[in-house]
Amino acid sequence: MELRRRDVRATANMNLSPELGKLRDEIKAYALEYGLDPFETIFEILDFDQINEVASYGGFPTRYPHWNFGMEYEHLKKSYAYGLHKIYEMVINNDPSYAYLMENNALVDQKIVIAHVYGHTDFFKNNQWFSATNRKMMDGMANHGTIIRRYAEKYGYDKVEGFLDTCLSIDDMIDYHSLFIKRHQVAKREPVEEEEDDDREISIKLRSKDYMDGFVNPPDFVEDQKRKIAERKTQAMKFPEQPEKDLLMFLIDHAPMENWQKVVLSIIRDESYYFAPQRVTKIMNEGWASYWHSTIMTEKCLKDSELVDYADHHSGTLGTSPGTLNPYKLGIELWKDIEDRWNKGKFGKEYEECDDMDVRKNWDKHLGLGRQKIFEVRRVANDITMIDNYLTKEFCENHKLFAYKYNDVTGMYEISDRDFRAIKEKLLFQLTNSGQPIIHVIDGNFKNRGELYLYHKHEGIDLDVEYAKDTLQNIYDIWKRTCHLETKMSDRGKLFSFDGKDHIELNITSSL
Repeated sequence: MELRRRDVRATANMNLSPELGKLRDEIKAYALEYGLDPFETIFEILDFDQINEVASYGGFPTRYPHWNFGMEYEHLKKSYAYGLHKIYEMVINNDPSYAYLMENNALVDQKIVIAHVYGHTDFFKNNQWFSATNRKMMDGMANHGTIIRRYAEKYGYDKVEGFLDTCLSIDDMIDYHSLFIKRHQVAKREPVEEEEDDDREISIKLRSKDYMDGFVNPPDFVEDQKRKIAERKTQAMKFPEQPEKDLLMFLIDHAPMENWQKVVLSIIRDESYYFAPQRVTKIMNEGWASYWHSTIMTEKCLKDSELVDYADHHSGTLGTSPGTLNPYKLGIELWKDIEDRWNKGKFGKEYEECDDMDVRKNWDKHLGLGRQKIFEVRRVANDITMIDNYLTKEFCENHKLFAYKYNDVTGMYEISDRDFRAIKEKLLFQLTNSGQPIIHVIDGNFKNRGELYLYHKHEGIDLDVEYAKDTLQNIYDIWKRTCHLETKMSDRGKLFSFDGKDHIELNITSSL
């Protein structure tokens, strides 16, 4: 199902009211005064129906048609109607950036949102993890939509939509670091033809006189040479030479697809890499925007009459439900903590080696380096490096952070640990690879039959079996030959296979 085919941007009021235009200019001036360096930002006013449409498309109203966007639209529309959620803003990583405002929001809400948006666009522009993204993605998404609509008309909507379903089911199987690290791409290799036994034996023996052959080429040496040659031949028939994490790129290069299918999968891959930095900087990005809307509002443009409404909105944004992680809350508190620590000099060898808790609590060298430090962190870090480097024991104690787990006996989630290291490890684990299983392509010519062998890097959590089977089946739809996935289940090696008809499960002893 495709949403109503109208250009939301064409119906939006792209000209803010004089009052909102004045506020936008005022808040932008404050942002620049504080040292922010945002993209030029175009604000558009939408009603609740329009903003739900745009949100269902991920912020890009000219995106390709797919039933998933229609489903998301219905979900957002009903959630809004029943008061379960309200979209205050959306902003797009683009140059210029586009930001959408809800037309019936109160004026104080619009001020908060505008300040929040400038925090985001500053982050988009200056954070290293966004530096390799397409800064003209608004046009890029429109081009993608045009291409896929053209294919749907040419090959049939059901056929193209079915292939899109398959591609979207594996769209997160990419290498988040590949935009910054040049990977060695290995071309597909043809199987090596077998040589005659006599020639192979001659090639592995050292030259010698006949009467010395038994000494120069003893049986153990000959067998060892044969084994090495066999291993080299097996390796020559195997590709890639090194495990590949970017499954989508591997399929584009090697899977037997039609040209239009390769283009569609390439589109899905491009969009996945566009959204990837937002996944790996969610805590930082939302915290940064919240920090600056809070700073600008409280220090510059909040009127006395707006205080209660502002407090209500801000507390709602930072509110955290039991058992959940609110990136806005954790992010803003980390930014404030870093700024405070570097203002007071609560870092470095002298501070870390101080074991007097009263001295540490009242430590203040009056360095005033906080603002400089948070801009530095904003430029180079992502969520993992920020938490790894700047989440402290004092921070966990002050904010009452703890680790929890599900108790099978009581059927409830319970506190499992208050130890700082356990909390930090659990946070980092949740954020690694955006919380998705780490899968590598090990062999695209497994058993010399062109079968695909994947390996799950097990890090303490077993795969969801049904999800793994569905994923393997979708990969088979692209690869066209038997696909295997090695993992661990209950600390035992497990191999899942799908041959186009049946799912097979085997217990194995892993050699990896």
